[in-house]
Amino acid sequence: MMARRYDPERRQRIIDAAIRIVELKGMAALSHRTVAAEADVPLGSTTYHFASLDDLLLAALEQVNCEPQTAIESWGDDLSEGVPLADGLTRVLEEYASGGRGRIRLEYELYLAALRRPLLQPVAAAWLDDMVRVLSRHTADLATARALVALIDGLLLQFLLTDRPFDRDEVRGALARVLGDPDDL
Repeated sequence: MMARRYDPERRQRIIDAAIRIVELKGMAALSHRTVAAEADVPLGSTTYHFASLDDLLLAALEQVNCEPQTAIESWGDDLSEGVPLADGLTRVLEEYASGGRGRIRLEYELYLAALRRPLLQPVAAAWLDDMVRVLSRHTADLATARALVALIDGLLLQFLLTDRPFDRDEVRGALARVLGDPDDL
C-alpha cells in the first residue's frame, strides 16, 4: 500500500480553483472534474474535501465574502462622516467596478446560486444583512439602508449586463435620490 502524500494546502487550492472557474467561466462550468483539473489534484481529492458541489460552493462563497475587496466592513471604513454618503458610496462603487467585471460577476454568480441552493442561502443572507448593517450606520433608518443595498445590487447588475463604463454622475444621482438629497431631486 502506498503512503498518502501529505498536502495541507490541497483543500485551499480546491477552493481557489472553484473560485477561478466561476469567475472565468461561470457556474455552469463548475464540476468536481473541472475543479480537480484546475487545482491540479486527483478527482478523488475534491470529493474527499467536498462531498457535494454545494459544499464546495459554500466554502467558496464564505471565502469570497471575507476577502478584502469584498468585505463589507471595508466599505464602511471608506465612508467618512465628513463626506456626503452619496459621494462616499459612489467612490466605493467606482473603486469596486475598477477591479473589473470578472470579480463582480464571480460574486453575483455565487450570490445568485443561493436562489437554488438552500445551503448557500444563510451565507448570502448574512452578506446582505452585513451590508445593511454597515450602511445603516450612515443613514437615518434601516429602511433607507435596505433601499440602498437594493439599488447598489441593481446598479452593479446593470454594470455587468452592459458594456457601458461606470458612470459616476449617474450612480451618484441615483444614490442621492434614495437618500433624499435635495440637490439631486
